[in-house]
Amino acid sequence: MARDREFDVIVYGATGYTGRLVAEYLVRQYGPGSGVRWAMAGRNADKLAEVRDEIGAPADTVLITANSDDPDSLSALASRAACVATTVGPYQLYGEPLLAACAASGTDYVDLCGEPAWMHQMIAKYQDTAKASGARLVFSCGFDSIPFDLGVWFLEQEAVRRFGQPASRVKGRVRAMQGKFSGGTAYSMRATMESVARDKSLIALLINPFSLADGFEGPPQPSGNSPVEDTDLGSWSAPFVMAAINTKNIHRSNALLGHAYGEDFVYDEMMLTGPGEAGKAMAEALTGVDMIGGEDAPRPGEGPTRDEREAGHYDVLFHGTTAAGDVIQVGVKGDKDPGYGSTSKMLAEAALTLAKDALDTPGGVWTPAPALGGALLARLQAHAGLSFDVET
Repeated sequence: MARDREFDVIVYGATGYTGRLVAEYLVRQYGPGSGVRWAMAGRNADKLAEVRDEIGAPADTVLITANSDDPDSLSALASRAACVATTVGPYQLYGEPLLAACAASGTDYVDLCGEPAWMHQMIAKYQDTAKASGARLVFSCGFDSIPFDLGVWFLEQEAVRRFGQPASRVKGRVRAMQGKFSGGTAYSMRATMESVARDKSLIALLINPFSLADGFEGPPQPSGNSPVEDTDLGSWSAPFVMAAINTKNIHRSNALLGHAYGEDFVYDEMMLTGPGEAGKAMAEALTGVDMIGGEDAPRPGEGPTRDEREAGHYDVLFHGTTAAGDVIQVGVKGDKDPGYGSTSKMLAEAALTLAKDALDTPGGVWTPAPALGGALLARLQAHAGLSFDVET
């Protein structure tokens, strides 16, 4: 149930690049009279006031100072919110104190985390606390992994409705994408590699597609690390950089849903490059390319211009096959660049789903689909520029 707190949502990290976009979205979409009570939080009161004025937020928007180095400030922040939406990463460096505060105080929590080793550790550490307090802690509420996690969930719902059984084999294929990954994504990946260098045991978590599935080990999964010819789709496919986190989240969702997709569920995620020799050549050329941008990637706090964000978009195909051979295809599209414009809207709507909508989700550590399901999907289509459509 939604918690009766002073604020529905507090945006923590509101002075950062993505946090600012989340706050700006709330100003535009949920202004006075909307019934949404929200506040901005960060380390510096003066900078919070500056951002508030720059994005056109009401002058009486509450500004809260809190810092990951000050657990008391985070506990005070969490106690005032139904849900905290945090953009302060890498989460393995800065995330645990806020997560702990929300778990202890029964406060719902959403983030943009794509760091599976840290997520594995936090699930083990805070699942029981969150269950006891009622806090719903939902990781990966941006481009990783909402369009993919909800896309598979939506496909499986439709497969059961049409065929009476789930699709045991699903392919996620990015058909088009325009836009940049965030500086926070690049920073988080570097932080993960540095963690692995210090602790080699983390490698097993990063390469295991079931490392977030609460001990469940399913059938072998495609690696997605080299070009493949998808003859059923009439195209070659290349590796997709976000597959490493999205596949783990989707297998966790399946586990949390009581293996609604089946214990034999197989899923992989790649980018379509086209048919024939040209498609093969493109897939081979893209293999090994640093899609995040390498040294040219945005730094944390940096990002594209408004025009670049507005011009961005993405289109993902999900192709499912049941054990009986029935086929279903679903398309998921977003109207802004994935790493910033669309991600900021998804995070805000995930927070509002927890804070405002009637859900039967109990406390615990969740992925988006099993925690938020149809309520979030409806919000995303109504407000956030996403579409979920059955194509065949």
